Amino acid sequence: MSFPTNEILVVDDDASFCRLVADVLERAGYTTRLAGTGEEALECVRQSVPRLVILDVNLPGTSGYTVCNELRNTVGHHLPIIFVSGDRTESFDRVAGLLIGADDYLTKPFDPDELVARLERMLTRAEYRRPPQRRDSDAFGMTPREREVLGLLVDGLSQPEIAERLYLSPKTVGTHIQRILGKMGVGSRTQAVALAAREGLIETHRSVAEPTA
Repeated sequence: MSFPTNEILVVDDDASFCRLVADVLERAGYTTRLAGTGEEALECVRQSVPRLVILDVNLPGTSGYTVCNELRNTVGHHLPIIFVSGDRTESFDRVAGLLIGADDYLTKPFDPDELVARLERMLTRAEYRRPPQRRDSDAFGMTPREREVLGLLVDGLSQPEIAERLYLSPKTVGTHIQRILGKMGVGSRTQAVALAAREGLIETHRSVAEPTA
């Protein structure tokens, strides 16, 4: 999984509410992704972890409570989550949301400026509690062979060329590439190379991939 620079995930089955929140956040300088169900939200996070999640409590199918619990189990407590609700507005609802794992709880309707203020406070706090990312591929849990394959991808080699360089079959290289994409939380080789560049992995991998004398 990767952490985009400024992306906020907005999860609500009310499309007009999602669009309103997205407009507010984009005017404040953030980028947004929108999800209408809990299942869609979890799939978005599997692809790329956002900086913060704005999550409606009542969703069709998988509830916001379940989504929050799943995110805490899979991503951890460094991901800020703000619950929003238009019908669960009592104090015990807010307490329940916070106990489940949300960082904040807003009831609808709310002032857009208040949303931005709370969001920015959450992001500031998150910077202090997010675990430091190691600037090498071990941060993604890769094996030494996967690091070699990623390094050669970064160097621009094709799958057959990587197979020849490492004395592997193209099918085996393809399997390594699919595992690399899964561990990095990206959907293509191009995205993997881009993430490697963004995380400063290129020099590390080139040194691994270069043959020794």
